[in-house]
Amino acid sequence: MIRLPGLAAHLALLLLAATAQAQGATTSSPAELARRADSLKPGQWVWAPDIAPQGPLLVYVDLSRQLATVYRNGVRIAVSTVSTGKPGHETPDGVFTILQKDKDHHSSKYNNAPMLYQERLTWDGVALHAGGLPGYPESHGCVHLPLAFARLLFGITDMGGTVIVAGKAGQPGLVPPAGVLAPDAPGGLPLDHSPLPPDSDYRFQPDAAPKGPVSLVISRSDQRAILLRDGVEIGRARISIPTTDTSTRVFTAAGDYNGSPRWIEASLPGHSDAGTAVQGPFPQGFRAPQAFVTDIVPLLGPGSTVLVTNAPVLPDTTGRRVTVIASAAD
Repeated sequence: MIRLPGLAAHLALLLLAATAQAQGATTSSPAELARRADSLKPGQWVWAPDIAPQGPLLVYVDLSRQLATVYRNGVRIAVSTVSTGKPGHETPDGVFTILQKDKDHHSSKYNNAPMLYQERLTWDGVALHAGGLPGYPESHGCVHLPLAFARLLFGITDMGGTVIVAGKAGQPGLVPPAGVLAPDAPGGLPLDHSPLPPDSDYRFQPDAAPKGPVSLVISRSDQRAILLRDGVEIGRARISIPTTDTSTRVFTAAGDYNGSPRWIEASLPGHSDAGTAVQGPFPQGFRAPQAFVTDIVPLLGPGSTVLVTNAPVLPDTTGRRVTVIASAAD
């Protein structure tokens, strides 16, 4: 029998192209974007980049709804159905940066399968890329996108861009509780996420990562704030934050306004305030050591992200290993 090593991959690519094209819509109307986004079926997407033509970009993957939403300058500009990791291969939740982009990537693990328009999120194999979209989680951990949508998204993202993955696919009771900090860095090296000593309210070590994208994770459940730069923890503080609001909230710094950062809150599921400008990302009632706030505020420049979540960050409350930010450095 003649064996053609690339035949399976070629057939998969043809099937992918046939099923993923012509299932999307482009628009320039916020109302039309909202209308279409509310009724997407598997494989469908809507794209409206002119609603917010400039500003920092954020991709939010909702595992529960199997949707990816793209925000620019805090305004929703695109929505697509996705397929994430199936049971046993769950897509990790957390805050990621785009580590690598390869429009012609093929898998070295799964029989040279095409993973076109790949945007790598972790070095152990989690990425955004074009793939199958059956209407439920069926990947080996990656986030599958429609081919045409993956191509469009690839064209507007940059290395180091922010991708947030949140929620629970399927029935939440079947998924172990998860936090938003992982013990491993790219390459399996240990990360220093050590807790604060009992007599310390905060620490700040900016030299641990002198440059790179900055994200602040605020955990209501653990009453902690964790500052990361280029995937490395550079600050941690004990905080006080009300727990009455249980929603996930995401803020992006969009530029200076009268000498201070202008923050935009992304309109996540359950919120109707798309693109709402706010004075700051810290919720009402948020309290932290003044010295910690003084140290970190100058680092929260345009493109920085603040995630406010109920997910835990302490080792004794994190049920499984996930990644919060992956380093953009080799």
